Amino acid sequence: MEQQIRICFKSIVKIFATTQKNRIQPSKSIILFFIFTIALCLQPAIANSLNPPQKPISTNASGNIANTNLFDRGKALYTTGKFREAIQVWEQAVQFYQQKNDDLALATTLSSLSLAYQGLGQWQLAESSVNRALQVAQSITPQTEASQKEIARALDAKGSFWLAVGNPENAIDVWREAAILHIKFGDVANQIRNTLNQEQALKIQGFYRRSLQMLEDLLPTLQTQPDSLLKAISLSHYGEMLSMTGSNSLARQTLEQSLQILQRLPNTADIERSEQESIVLINLGNLDRADDNASSAIDFYNRSIEVAIQPTTKLQGKLNLLSLQIESSKLESALELRSQINPIVANLPASYSGIRARINYAESILKLTKLATPTDQLALRNDAAQVLAEAVKQAQSINSQSLLAYSLGSLGNVYEQSQQLTDAIDLTQQAIAIAQSINAPDISYRWQWQLGRLLKAKGDRKSAIASYTEAIRNLRQLRSDLAFINSNVQFSFRESVEPVYRQLVSLLLQPDDANQQTNDDKQKNLIKAQAAIESLQLAELVNFFRSDCLNAAQVDINQLDRTAAVIYPILLEDRLEVIISLPQQPLSHYATVITPQKIDSIVTNLRNDLRDTSSQDYLEHAQMLYDLLIRPTEKALEQSQVKTIVFVLDGSLRNVPMAVLNDGKQFLVEKYSIALTPGLQLVDPKPIARQKIAALTGGLTEAKQGFSALPSVNKELQEVKNQIPSSTVLIDANFTKKNLEKALVEYPAPIIHLATHGNFSSQAENTFLLTYDGKLNIETLTQLLLAKNRFNTEPVELLILSACQTAVGDKRAALGMAGMAVRAGARSTIASLWSVDDEATSLFMISLYKSLSTAQTTKSESLREAQLSLLKDNKHTHPYFWAPFVLLGNWL
Repeated sequence: MEQQIRICFKSIVKIFATTQKNRIQPSKSIILFFIFTIALCLQPAIANSLNPPQKPISTNASGNIANTNLFDRGKALYTTGKFREAIQVWEQAVQFYQQKNDDLALATTLSSLSLAYQGLGQWQLAESSVNRALQVAQSITPQTEASQKEIARALDAKGSFWLAVGNPENAIDVWREAAILHIKFGDVANQIRNTLNQEQALKIQGFYRRSLQMLEDLLPTLQTQPDSLLKAISLSHYGEMLSMTGSNSLARQTLEQSLQILQRLPNTADIERSEQESIVLINLGNLDRADDNASSAIDFYNRSIEVAIQPTTKLQGKLNLLSLQIESSKLESALELRSQINPIVANLPASYSGIRARINYAESILKLTKLATPTDQLALRNDAAQVLAEAVKQAQSINSQSLLAYSLGSLGNVYEQSQQLTDAIDLTQQAIAIAQSINAPDISYRWQWQLGRLLKAKGDRKSAIASYTEAIRNLRQLRSDLAFINSNVQFSFRESVEPVYRQLVSLLLQPDDANQQTNDDKQKNLIKAQAAIESLQLAELVNFFRSDCLNAAQVDINQLDRTAAVIYPILLEDRLEVIISLPQQPLSHYATVITPQKIDSIVTNLRNDLRDTSSQDYLEHAQMLYDLLIRPTEKALEQSQVKTIVFVLDGSLRNVPMAVLNDGKQFLVEKYSIALTPGLQLVDPKPIARQKIAALTGGLTEAKQGFSALPSVNKELQEVKNQIPSSTVLIDANFTKKNLEKALVEYPAPIIHLATHGNFSSQAENTFLLTYDGKLNIETLTQLLLAKNRFNTEPVELLILSACQTAVGDKRAALGMAGMAVRAGARSTIASLWSVDDEATSLFMISLYKSLSTAQTTKSESLREAQLSLLKDNKHTHPYFWAPFVLLGNWL
């Protein structure tokens, strides 16, 4: 450990020595934490667990304590944050109670003394005091209710100690012991406090589901309690957890309820009330920040700073405000606020919360360098290095291996930005070793990613690939827990998860260097890159759902369809890579130097041009995409006699119907059947059982909930009925959630056809289908289809969604369509990327069902034939009418 400290300070000296020589450009990577630093940007730091809510309360102690001015004086000092003064008074009280042989009062005072020592970060004294309190309370004979309550008090204080020094597992064990005694004596208030502390410890470990469940289990008890500070704290915890898990509306409602209770409390609770009010205001600011309402968030943060009395509570608001100002590129405001934060951080105790705040602050300083002048950048990096070196020392002093790993890794990031690769690698490897020793994949992946970047910069491609691969392995292990966090909170998915996959693919597929690869090596790297792309697609859907709810299995495309080719475009920072899998052939790839921003621009222009049915302006961009995606493999597709192209699309390309790609003479759909999938591992590989077609159809013709009328839906569903007489139809007032649920169970059909307004978005909560009485979101539709599957053995072969559209201005909106298709559990889904002319949709569906009823026609061929029927119709030849319909999932 001493060697690590020497390395840290040696590195600081190096930074100071070299920064005047070098004009160092900041790294593009942004180090954000999943577990320990979510607090910095989108939730407040943990409150009432490091200085726990179960502060010593005189009415819970013995009669002697309640009437003793000495103890109450110490308590008054403690509640105002004057820990040193409180310690002096309570040390006198300890001597007094020892002389009086009052063991009950002595145990209470020693427990309180431990909390005060914890507030100053004096851990040996804190542990000694609480152990002595426990020993004194347990030695009282015979044991009484009062003595057992003191045991519980000491256990609560000891749990607080363990959490403060970064050992939440021990904290929970001790608190569970205390909980047994609180329950035994019906001490509801301390039961609630104890539950809140356990919940916070679970959250620190990343057990968000368990944390939320504990709070939900507490709600019935809270509802029976009168308004109090404790009730407000409990609601604050619940609101914070709701915001983390995506229930923003309920979170705001809960936090506002907490704030109202706090503002109604009498002045006697003014100090504690003010501290808690500050924390609630931070939470409300975080909600506004997640909703991109920066001005309101700033107002909440400023109010929280004004209300707070304790310096550490003010620091929470200031850290959140600082990160938001940096994010908003407000350099002068951020620099001014930094000067206010500096002295507070310098005096933080060596506690879990204090060290975490140091790391958060250092990370903000590093991000601030991107806005600063070259001269200021150097000074900022020096400051960050000093703060992190002190964090390393403090983490060692409390023996917190997780915080030590974060501190060392973050310091390694300073060196990465300073281009001091050797020192950066050394520190990063130490951070990884510590993280692995405590089995912390959430920390390991972060620094394995950093090590991969460093090794790449050093030119060691092979070792860099190995490090990236390990980072992704840990991400897969974390997938379930990380998915539970609100996607707004998971802003870090875009910046701290997705780049790991893309950078690995870039390394695997980078042009040959001096060390020429063998064909075997190239193929192995292509297979690894293909697997990384599939894993990224899966991770993105898990992130979208906030649930690890997908069943993935490896599929051999050659066994599934020997006439299908699979194309994987992937957008990298400096180029577009395309991997192609041709029937019975090894993988190949081709690349084009083009930025993701340029591709986004092409996609946007194409989508906009396709709206104008009187123009052929779309052709320019349709041909650009053809040249990027298809032209390099055009001949190979023909030679392999490919009939179907399956696209695993990436980024904004998902918003483009591949059918519209044009080679200058023909559309792609004129040459091939086309299907989409988020990944081959999500395709149901079973062949479709040919059977008599039956359909359950439903839709809206009337204007509802602000959406326009769809008069041709009646004709569309009637045409389906004409072709499939056995179909069941639910329309307008009959098209309700309840009726749909009943019909799914009573009328089993392999095809479900819903002709109604729908919206696909990159946010699951904004992805839905309209019914007469409400909206079906992804989870509701999933539950309806699961209920069907419980009663019927026949799966949903095909889910058809017409009149739907992707959200305007959302370049990842088609993720919602893929999400609905995958989650609904249908083997295949046909949906529209935009809402199409009613008449065209009706004609399209008539042609589609005619083709589907043909025994030997695949779904992708049926889709193609329906699109070609419109393309050949002079009235609907423009791709606006036929292109938006896409097939997702099994194309057979």
